Amino acid sequence: MLRYTLMRLGILVGCLVVVWALVYSGIAPRGLGDSNGMWIVLLSLLISAPISFVVLRKERDRASIQIVERVDRVKSNLDANRSQEDDVVDEVSRAQGQTS
Repeated sequence: MLRYTLMRLGILVGCLVVVWALVYSGIAPRGLGDSNGMWIVLLSLLISAPISFVVLRKERDRASIQIVERVDRVKSNLDANRSQEDDVVDEVSRAQGQTS
């Protein structure tokens, strides 16, 4: 998961550098007034999203498998804890039934 995040961040930074170079060289248009920095960031996000969607497909699949495994493990732990609590409640109710 961390690897996917770092790879996606790397693509974003690469696009940011390329867009910055294109804007300051005059090839790409500048933003209005003082919005040039925001223009560069937004354009970089817009360009990096489809690139990372295509390029990082395998890494995204690996990350999703890891997430599914973690969720399944947490669910099984919760189920085990619930059954332990149910067993304790059953023992207490039996003990109270025997003393009455």
